[in-house]
Amino acid sequence: MNEERINRSRALYYAMFSRFFVFTTNNTRYFELIGFIDTLKEKPLDKASAQAFEDIRQLLQSDSNIVFMTEFDAIFHSPETQTLRTTASYYDEDVESGKKRVEMQNFLAKTKIRRDERSYTEYEDHIGFIFSVMSELCELIANGEEQYKNTAHCIFEQILNEFVDRFSKELYEHESAKIFKDVVVLLKSFIEFERLYLEVQTPDYDKTPVALQPKVEELSEEEIARREKNRLLRQKGPKEEQSACEINIASSVEQDI
Repeated sequence: MNEERINRSRALYYAMFSRFFVFTTNNTRYFELIGFIDTLKEKPLDKASAQAFEDIRQLLQSDSNIVFMTEFDAIFHSPETQTLRTTASYYDEDVESGKKRVEMQNFLAKTKIRRDERSYTEYEDHIGFIFSVMSELCELIANGEEQYKNTAHCIFEQILNEFVDRFSKELYEHESAKIFKDVVVLLKSFIEFERLYLEVQTPDYDKTPVALQPKVEELSEEEIARREKNRLLRQKGPKEEQSACEINIASSVEQDI
């Protein structure tokens, strides 16, 4: 097994997906996307990927990103359609900035990679940013910097692997998805390869704990009246001041993505 060649191929796939999912007005990245597709479609992972590459290439124009950006906006930014969520934290906790973002920041702290806040406004656990980081790490590993193997493995296993299937399902079923339906086919094949290569299991979503709904308490008229009386009495008492805590996370820029 040629580890260097495999890691360079992994870096190309992650770079391609980052350009599918990171919004930018820079046409250079779009033309890079076309280049990645034309390179990777020569040796697809499977028959489904081969067909998906061909379908995508027929839809994407070589000289203009209008078709692509129109669909991208309809899926990720349009107020007229169901906006697709793109962060690991959202799929983990139903919030846009949560534990998974902090985990990603901790992983990044072990590398030379930082989010350039001037040009990239999404969070560190945004799927496009995760793809960018993984591409960079795979390239570093291919270049002999094997100290990043564990970090790349952890990001895949603990961040990306945990939500990519649910994200892919919602993307595939989105009313505006056409190009992105085939992108999901490519992503599914690649994620399955990564799971085999990194020896990471598919999450068992059926075992995810489900929060129990509290029982509805039936109250008598007398109890309702008693509680209302107590509530009014409490309102007459002194109000307690509330304090708020802010957590400021600073990030330095060592390498732009």
